[in-house]
Amino acid sequence: MVDDPAEYKWSSFRINALGKASELCIPHNHYLMLGYSQKERQHNYCELFRSVTDKRILEQIRAATNKGMVVGNNQFKEEIEALTGRRVRAKKRGRPIGWRKSEK
Repeated sequence: MVDDPAEYKWSSFRINALGKASELCIPHNHYLMLGYSQKERQHNYCELFRSVTDKRILEQIRAATNKGMVVGNNQFKEEIEALTGRRVRAKKRGRPIGWRKSEK
């Protein structure tokens, strides 16, 4: 989308990282726990964006999001399915084996 999170106008990055004033954004508890002062919180928030996410992982996240699925190991997926009561893993593609037999 953008190379720098500050370039995306719909993000709260400019508010949390750069201290831009906004009536629409209220600091959440996780942000407030990043430091005791506003300057310390801004610095620590910026540090969260310094690492680059591997392209393969980004592709997995995008593919899962587009399908309404989740990214994680099998245990995580099982736990999410149990908690939400909905399937979060893709089924096999195509028609099930023997699907014509059930039409008779």
